[in-house]
Amino acid sequence: MQQTSWDVIIVGGGSAGLSAALMLGRSRRRVLVLDEGSPRNRFAGHMHGVLGRDHTSPLDLLADGRAELERYEGVTVRGGIAVDARALDDAAEPGSTAEPNGRGPRVALELADGERLHARRLLVASGLRDALPPVPGLAEQWGRGAFICPYCDGWEARDRRIAVLAASAAQVHQAQLMRQLSVDVTFFAHGAELTAEARAGLIARGISVEDRAVAAVVADDGGRLRGIRLVVGTELATDAIFAGPVPEPNDPVLRRLGADRAPHPMGGEFVVVDAMGRTSVPGVWAAGNVTDPRSSVPFAMAAGSMAGAAINADLVEEEVRAALAASVRRG
Repeated sequence: MQQTSWDVIIVGGGSAGLSAALMLGRSRRRVLVLDEGSPRNRFAGHMHGVLGRDHTSPLDLLADGRAELERYEGVTVRGGIAVDARALDDAAEPGSTAEPNGRGPRVALELADGERLHARRLLVASGLRDALPPVPGLAEQWGRGAFICPYCDGWEARDRRIAVLAASAAQVHQAQLMRQLSVDVTFFAHGAELTAEARAGLIARGISVEDRAVAAVVADDGGRLRGIRLVVGTELATDAIFAGPVPEPNDPVLRRLGADRAPHPMGGEFVVVDAMGRTSVPGVWAAGNVTDPRSSVPFAMAAGSMAGAAINADLVEEEVRAALAASVRRG
């Protein structure tokens, strides 16, 4: 199988991964970005709260980012799915083109097509999947009439009929955020157990609480959101739904490498990183939604930029050590 080496391999070509590649490309690093082409926000026609790009396509942002990277000759962005990863010994494996200088960690990746890649450092920025509540019709509305983030899509639903479809009691806060934007908000408990305090807080602000179970999300003949049907047959009209999917990080590479993970307040377990994105595995960083489901586009871009700078600094430190060692040997 073909083997190729890079200074840095970035798994994920979203906001975080491309931002890291930009920093590394500007430092004249040889960088490969592997992009599966399925960013988390691909269902959304517009992104919001992104300074200078408000109400523009998230896919256009990524296309512009890839175009910007073309000026840096060391950066390559292409499709690819990493299926396996492992740390290498200090010396390069037989057959690899990696520099066997014995001065730092190395990581080997295997892609779905059998290609093998080696890198001095690895950044995982592969995002996450939103596991939606199993309500018929909800998936068809995702990104169109149904959303997750009040800050990302709430303004567009202002002064309209808003439904908050609970997967857990955590959506109480989501409903309270939506109340800032409309006087017509209904909280569909959908089996979530509300504390007396939470229920009182909803009612006190004029938020209706619907305890009857939800049967389906209903669209009109044109596919536009029409309402929510209850199991008793009643249909309640709504203009926008805000739901709370379960975040599932796309982290098989980090799992294979044995990176430390920890429970997240929003559910699930996510990789543990420091302020610069470094994981517990030497030579491996992570950034964006694969580390935190709350990471919006601006946060992901910032995290990727910081990780790219940190990785370059780490490589420089390794090169200083190698130069000093070579000087001692010569002298």
